[in-house]
Amino acid sequence: MPGNINLLTQDQDLQDILVINLTRAVQLCVDIGSHIISAANKPSPQTMGEVFTILHELGAISLDTREQLKKAIGFKNIAVHNYEAINWEIVYAICHNSLQDFLRFAQEISRYIFL
Repeated sequence: MPGNINLLTQDQDLQDILVINLTRAVQLCVDIGSHIISAANKPSPQTMGEVFTILHELGAISLDTREQLKKAIGFKNIAVHNYEAINWEIVYAICHNSLQDFLRFAQEISRYIFL
């Protein structure tokens, strides 16, 4: 995790590592959610954002988790389709303020699965 924004803006390897791992984290949440939705015999989501909406409707994740992960999808789409438009200040903020969203997702899904 970058210690400061200047380090991140000057280190292309760090930029790549962070973006790859953040996009992987988002995709893993989508994949896990898709499996849960399928196991619940619900119709397949048409978008990645819909995965989190359905998970919330099932009671698997909280409203806050749903909203934060929908925002993460927006980041993933920029990272994958328009890499040069990435705002490194946003990436820095994600690293320092939003990683707990992935932990909360894992905790909520674990509670849902093992109830």
